[in-house]
Amino acid sequence: MSTGVSISSDKIIVDRSRQHRNKAVSKAVRQTRERLQSGHVGSFDRELLTMYIMNMLQGASLVPLFVVVVAALGVCVTQDIAIVAWALLTLSIHAVNLILGKRASRQQITVESAQTWRRILLCGQVFLGCCWALFALNGCATCTGESFLLYKGATLLVALCVMAMSNFLLPRSVLYAFAPAVAALCLRAFVTRDILDVSLASTFAAAVLFFVFIGDRIFQFNVKILSFQSEKDDLIAELEVAKAMSDEARRRAEEANLAKSRFLASMSHELRTPLNAILGFSEVMSAEVMGPLNNPTYKEYTDDIHSSGQHLLNLINEILDLSRIEAGKYDLSEEAISVLDVAEDCIGMVQLRARGKNISILQQFEGSLPSVWADEKSLRQVILNLLSNAVKFTPQGGEVMVKVGWTSSGGQYVSIKDNGPGIPEEEIPIVLSAFGQGSIAIKSAEQGTGLGLPIVQAILAKHDGQFVLKSKLREGTEAIAILPAKRVLQTLPAEKTPAIDRKRKSFA
Repeated sequence: MSTGVSISSDKIIVDRSRQHRNKAVSKAVRQTRERLQSGHVGSFDRELLTMYIMNMLQGASLVPLFVVVVAALGVCVTQDIAIVAWALLTLSIHAVNLILGKRASRQQITVESAQTWRRILLCGQVFLGCCWALFALNGCATCTGESFLLYKGATLLVALCVMAMSNFLLPRSVLYAFAPAVAALCLRAFVTRDILDVSLASTFAAAVLFFVFIGDRIFQFNVKILSFQSEKDDLIAELEVAKAMSDEARRRAEEANLAKSRFLASMSHELRTPLNAILGFSEVMSAEVMGPLNNPTYKEYTDDIHSSGQHLLNLINEILDLSRIEAGKYDLSEEAISVLDVAEDCIGMVQLRARGKNISILQQFEGSLPSVWADEKSLRQVILNLLSNAVKFTPQGGEVMVKVGWTSSGGQYVSIKDNGPGIPEEEIPIVLSAFGQGSIAIKSAEQGTGLGLPIVQAILAKHDGQFVLKSKLREGTEAIAILPAKRVLQTLPAEKTPAIDRKRKSFA
């Protein structure tokens, strides 16, 4: 079982153009993702450096406050005023670093100048690290016990923590800042050979390596955050472009559909006016109202003219029906009708044509079917289209089975089954689309517009119904039109017979 959706030719053209244009959008998004996922830090040099400078300026008072506290404790522990000179030197170098940071913040940092400013700021950290190296080399002749060593080690570890947390946006800054201090501690441990100095040097060196590792991980994490942010911004931009393209494509499709509807509405009047004259005069000539036609061939010509004009009128009406349906102008004139009566009338209309091909039309109607609330003209068009297709594609001597009955959900159905050549399964969506024709129909001598089944689908959809098309190649085709239970005016239980139960299972 397959179902299809009506697709107009202009919408197909717009959809293809959208797909073609969206290839460029997809390519741009893919390139952006590859660039961001490559992990190249250089793409965010300027952003990271700007964030570091802002962070440094906002925390400008942290280092001076810490240095003042260290100097005050040093004076208390060592009773040596020389540590104040170290504090003044450290504060001076920190002030120079702040001045450089302010100057960098006032300038427009570009991708090219970011590397230069990074080197300058790293040099400032090296000079600040030399101050901590001087602090590590400082000794205390008046101190007794391990109090001074504890003071020095605690101060260096706290300084390492502060610098690591404030400088994680500047890669390798912790290593450059405390490498001189590690070298100074190692030198002092080598000279004194004291186990405490060796322990302090090794512990501090291990702490520096640990904070270098932690700082690098934090830095990489910030790079990923920037990557995700940049990717999100790029994707939002691409989505906005794609949405704009989609809106433009939809607008063009609506304009094309409206232009098509206006064209068809205008052409219908222009075509049907002379066509009615052709049909009228051909009927007059065929009936020999103005006198007999002496040549029998002329009589055949008038019949051909009338039949061809009638065929052309039917094609025009189909196109106009589909145009009204797509434009939402197809209104139903609903009333209480009998599906059995409409089916019998339609069978009578195609009976003569079926006899001409020696086709038998069999009927299997369930009795006592109640009326349904529907548009009689539209329902008649549905059944007549399906019957005409069945007779058209059924070979000489074939048969067509027409069934009318209940569905398992309480609705009513009309099933028309033939034993014609059938439709390949892959062609069913094609024949259900507007202007679509299968290979069998194309080879047939009785070709139409390919609008019959789409109109059937649309009419049933207007009735909240369903259309089902089942076919197998070389076995025949079955078309089922289903009206829902809410359209049935009086619900009557179907007779409990095995045949009806089987039909309910087949058309549920």
